[in-house]
Amino acid sequence: MSSVKLIIDKKEIKLPLIKGTESESGIDIRMLRKETGCITFDPGYANTGSCTSKITFIDGEKGILRYRGYPIEDLAGKVKFTDVAYLLIYGHMPNKDIKATFSKRLRQNANIHEDMKRFFDGFPLNAHPMATLSSMATALSAFTPETAHDDNEAIDDTIIKILAKVKTIAAYSYRKYHGLPFIYPNPELNYVENFLHMMFSDSQENFYADPVLIEALDLLLILHADHEQNCSTSTVRMAGSSLSNVFGAISSGIAALWGPLHGGANQAVLEMLKKIREDDADYKKYIQLAKDKNSSFRLMGFGHRVYKNYDPRAKIIKVIADKVLTKLKINDPLLDIAKELEEAALNDDYFISRKLYPNVDFYSGIIYRAMGIPANMFTVMFALGRLPGWLAHWKEMINSEDFRISRPRQIYIGAQKTHLKNK
Repeated sequence: MSSVKLIIDKKEIKLPLIKGTESESGIDIRMLRKETGCITFDPGYANTGSCTSKITFIDGEKGILRYRGYPIEDLAGKVKFTDVAYLLIYGHMPNKDIKATFSKRLRQNANIHEDMKRFFDGFPLNAHPMATLSSMATALSAFTPETAHDDNEAIDDTIIKILAKVKTIAAYSYRKYHGLPFIYPNPELNYVENFLHMMFSDSQENFYADPVLIEALDLLLILHADHEQNCSTSTVRMAGSSLSNVFGAISSGIAALWGPLHGGANQAVLEMLKKIREDDADYKKYIQLAKDKNSSFRLMGFGHRVYKNYDPRAKIIKVIADKVLTKLKINDPLLDIAKELEEAALNDDYFISRKLYPNVDFYSGIIYRAMGIPANMFTVMFALGRLPGWLAHWKEMINSEDFRISRPRQIYIGAQKTHLKNK
């Protein structure tokens, strides 16, 4: 095994060098504190690998995203979201029989306990759907037997229940917010159709039955299904590392995703577009503000923490965005502003040189808005997509040979030892 040398106060130690299957390198520092008394300092963990994983590979410089080795371009629009969910969680693409069984179990477990419906009455009408989703995800644990972490059959049953029931809770959160009656899942419909059915089947738009919109939502969920050790996934792993109930770990991931710097980014894009519209729709002014280093304005939906190239998901989603807008014959001023911003940024040397391309959040909000999904539901939609990734990482973590509770350290910079003064 290769190693690196580290010299601290003339003391030299060797640290193993770990190589990933895609030639990624990492320095194994597990013996660092024991050998030197030092720890690493890495705010935001941008340079820290918290685990090894077989689930998702990202190369931000080259714009690569793969699930279990499959390029996102080979999955999006070519297989169903439930197939991708199975792939992420179990490590291989389901065959015809497995696919049928998996889908059937999801349909059979879509209903939530009738008593849980009364929980929604405790939320005010203006409660954010993410608050409801997080709370109700935790509440599911009260209606599900405790799962032993070495009981694979029970774990699989729990995974099915979470995938099936969180979708229903998400739809009911939307209905609650709008003061609408709940719509039961239809056991004859597949995963995405069922969700749209529970959201919209009593509306005049018939969104739940439109093949273009079903395809669009299925694609969006696939594109959001996993993204390596992002904030919410790392939160699920950290919460789950205490061997907490998996429902609580998932709920913690939902809470982390809620933030505007993570899953709330697509809602922030729509809020930015509204602000531009209120200012006489002068998008050119805001392009200039984004380039002004003295301005606090940020062009939301452009650039990415990991990708220093075009977000591969954005390339895919742009195509379906155009398809949805054409199908629905949308005439929306905000969408017009979005197109103008996109066109201006893609042809501006400032953005091109800094690789500030539109990301997946820029387009996803546009599609959701076109479909009639309100802005406060955008992050809920993100959570539905990311759910298989969370479950895959939780399952991988508890089965890992290196499994241990997460316990980051710190560099203390507070007051030194202080004594109380005698009065």
